[in-house]
Amino acid sequence: MKVKQISIFLENKSGRLAQVTKVMGENDINIRALSIADTTDFGILRLIVNDPDRAYRVLKEAGFTASATEVIAVEVTDEPGGLAEVLKLLERFNINIEYLYAFVKKASNAALVVFRVEQLDKAVKVLLENNIRILGENEVYSL
Repeated sequence: MKVKQISIFLENKSGRLAQVTKVMGENDINIRALSIADTTDFGILRLIVNDPDRAYRVLKEAGFTASATEVIAVEVTDEPGGLAEVLKLLERFNINIEYLYAFVKKASNAALVVFRVEQLDKAVKVLLENNIRILGENEVYSL
């Protein structure tokens, strides 16, 4: 139920993001979702890709500072209040969200929200027990 996310530390200067995407493309790695958070000097690029182990390896070989992190990919109804339902559930069980990002799935009435939480196993258990769909690695990587 957990998904590997690749995080890349990037200096905040022109062309760094382009270099990452070039490395991904040259190695036939497809980016499924991404998020970038920046400060004045640097950014953290978070990627969900079709082959995270290979992505991590080729990024390191290309000289990028990268890490792999486990996250969960939760299906949320793509309607007003859909995300609020999941967030209220996590709050009720005191599960802190470190960050999240989302995208809408093709030909679906659902959004996919990627969560990084402090208590990953507890979050998975709570969500599944409350009939919230969590996508597995293969399903996410093949989106």
